[in-house]
Amino acid sequence: MAVKIEEAVRVTPSARQLSWQQLEFYGFIHFGINTFTGRQWGFGNEDPALFNPTEFDASQWVNVCRSAGMTGIILTCKHHDGFCLWPSSYTNHSVKSSPWKNGQGDMVREVADACRAQGLKFGVYLSPWDRHEPSYGDSPAYNAYFQNQLRELLTNYGEIFCVWFDGACGEGKNGKRQQYDWDAYYSLIRELQPNAVISICGPDVRWCGNEAGHMRVSEWSVVPAVMKDNEKIQANSQKVDDDAFSKRIDTREEDLGSREVLARVDEVVWYPSEVDTSIRPKWFYDAADDDQVKTVDQLIELYEKIVGGNACFLLNLPPDRRGLIHENDAWNMAELGQKLRSTYGTNLAAGASVRASQSGTGDGDASCVLDGRSVTFWSPSEKFEPAILEFDLGSVTLFDRIVLQEYIRSGQRIERFQLECKERDKEVWKPLYDGTVIGYKKICRLHATGARYIRLRIAESRLNPMISGFGVYCSQRS
Repeated sequence: MAVKIEEAVRVTPSARQLSWQQLEFYGFIHFGINTFTGRQWGFGNEDPALFNPTEFDASQWVNVCRSAGMTGIILTCKHHDGFCLWPSSYTNHSVKSSPWKNGQGDMVREVADACRAQGLKFGVYLSPWDRHEPSYGDSPAYNAYFQNQLRELLTNYGEIFCVWFDGACGEGKNGKRQQYDWDAYYSLIRELQPNAVISICGPDVRWCGNEAGHMRVSEWSVVPAVMKDNEKIQANSQKVDDDAFSKRIDTREEDLGSREVLARVDEVVWYPSEVDTSIRPKWFYDAADDDQVKTVDQLIELYEKIVGGNACFLLNLPPDRRGLIHENDAWNMAELGQKLRSTYGTNLAAGASVRASQSGTGDGDASCVLDGRSVTFWSPSEKFEPAILEFDLGSVTLFDRIVLQEYIRSGQRIERFQLECKERDKEVWKPLYDGTVIGYKKICRLHATGARYIRLRIAESRLNPMISGFGVYCSQRS
């Protein structure tokens, strides 16, 4: 039992996984009957008459997300309480039984249309656990019910980029535990929305393991194949609304893909990580949290650690009872976007000259790593450690961020790298950063440094490293 390095390198992302990874940063919208009851997990017995967001504006939601640089929105179309934000034909526990728009509204449609109008992707969250539906716990009957609702969402609202399943699985009203037919759910999604990733309890995107925004030092996208079943094993699922669960950091799973792990398993898969956390302490809106919105600095740190740590960032924004994202959240999101654009809008190395320590393969000479295109790369012509790229910025330049990208279309290879710099040609190289994996993107956060020359040393790699991108940035730019 062991996976050879050559085998691990041959594991690459699917087209849908690659498209998803390039989205980087998108929004989660938790909105529903819980917004009006003050609960985080509803019981399923809530009166639909409570649901009446009199100022609901899907465009406002999308505007807020766009202002921060988000690329999509995932909407909680049905949470554990079973209340549907669309007029499902299979239950009356939905917006059609509410006073909102006199029962004629379809919130899923309005959000999907608003996303499309402003160029954002649209995804759906559909809770498998349903505390309202009487057939829950009668496994064949409920699986048919669930697939009917899933079909509604996948056929009536245009292109879906993500179907997000969590693994919560409690007892139904009859005291029985439902056995979810995951394979049938997956098959339906592949049939109706073949480009959509299936996330968390699904084969395409892996949950990072916590809701606290924690990142591993080394986040591998190539991990043991058995991890695909972790979140859909009901014995491990979340069964109660436990605040401690959302803050859990399981350090026992800190290493998911090193050579030591490969030596203990017999199969690996491409299963990249998504990190989900909320801008507030809770997932659904609570007025008591209005002064506990994550600050711009906290959001920037999360963004840089998550997107810059080979994962995608799913940030929850819970609209209030008006049906609007609260002013405090909206303000911080706009400031976040402005700061990210200011920092990462200009690659200070764009005009640099590049020298490689050895001949290379890929798309032309090593300068292709500065072209801003994910489809080009440089690689040494044979495995050689260290592989070195030296960048001459032309003059001493102030910077505090360096962004690296691998050509992940050919797998994840780099295991350890260093960054060094110097102001003048004849000086000794000074250490800047010592890192492990890169993957899709690595943001190296540095102290403000002035230098003309920067050197990237790939110290350890699984076969030839393939470098797709190199960027130098300064967060102190006005």
